[in-house]
Amino acid sequence: MSYPKKVVHSTIMDECLKGRTNFRYKKLNILVAGNATGKTSLGRVMADIFAFISRKEYLALVNDISDQSRPAFFSIDFVPDGKLELYQLKTVFDASANGQYANEMIHAYLKKANIDNGDSCEKCIERINSVNETEKLWNAVLEEIPPISWYLASSSNNPFVHIRNNANDDYLKVFSTVLQAIDPSIEKVSRIDGTSDSYMIHLKDIDVIIQQGQILKEDLLSSGTRAGIDIADMMSWLLKDLSRFFYCDEKFAYVSSDIEKAFLAVMVESLPENGQIFFTTHNLDILDMQYSKHSFCFLKKNVNDEKMPISCAWASDYLKRNTDSVRSAVENDLFSVSPSVDLVYKLADLEKRVV
Repeated sequence: MSYPKKVVHSTIMDECLKGRTNFRYKKLNILVAGNATGKTSLGRVMADIFAFISRKEYLALVNDISDQSRPAFFSIDFVPDGKLELYQLKTVFDASANGQYANEMIHAYLKKANIDNGDSCEKCIERINSVNETEKLWNAVLEEIPPISWYLASSSNNPFVHIRNNANDDYLKVFSTVLQAIDPSIEKVSRIDGTSDSYMIHLKDIDVIIQQGQILKEDLLSSGTRAGIDIADMMSWLLKDLSRFFYCDEKFAYVSSDIEKAFLAVMVESLPENGQIFFTTHNLDILDMQYSKHSFCFLKKNVNDEKMPISCAWASDYLKRNTDSVRSAVENDLFSVSPSVDLVYKLADLEKRVV
């Protein structure tokens, strides 16, 4: 997620590591794609990798392996919170005949390099690649990695997964503001006395209780308002600088386009130092926002391949001039990501045959 050349007149301030202006990385990554192209899976796997690094939990990663009869691996380059070092972690899971992985079947390899003044990401990676890999027990390797922080907001999350860490007046202000922005019929949000994680949403005619993460009478809230609960939780983490990495997976599917664009703008503006956000969407209006072309990535699946690999097309690889429009490129299918509608139109023929 690095980029080699500084962007002139970028709308994203200081898109580099603090104190290392040549170490440039994409603070904003907007993933645009159709259904079943891996957007949610990518976020889940990244969160599972971070949990593996931070908490030494590998069962979630094991469940991510689709073919456990052959070895699987991941490799990730990252900068831990508050550090000026680039880490490269590679972890290999041996083949499993019965879906069980013992400790000795997991092999981890760690390399790192200082990020000196004038260093780019590419230069650090070259330095890392010149070092020979040394294998250690995976849990011993993970002990050498400083803390990292992350936040995943996706449909696979349990509601209010972080709410107990935000049970204060600041969170209540964010919670109320977000819900009122999405649903103008909400008059206010209040905390239920004597509790730390129970709230009351006051609408004009009714009240809805959220108790310990569960929405009572959930059908009284619109889909957009229910999504707003998770959006509020993520925004509180952004505004309070509780994490450096954020993955927001289609949380605005039931929210109007203008509201989604406004929230994305605030998210980018509120990113902490050395922060990064991944934002998945189907909303093509997002393409009109004046972000650098390297922020836009399009995922596509090759259905003609038996393994159906998913590839990425970055707008900056195709559009080189400042005047090039990402929106126009998508509408003209420059990235070959437009969904096929042939089967939809076949429904009309099927109806005629039935009649």
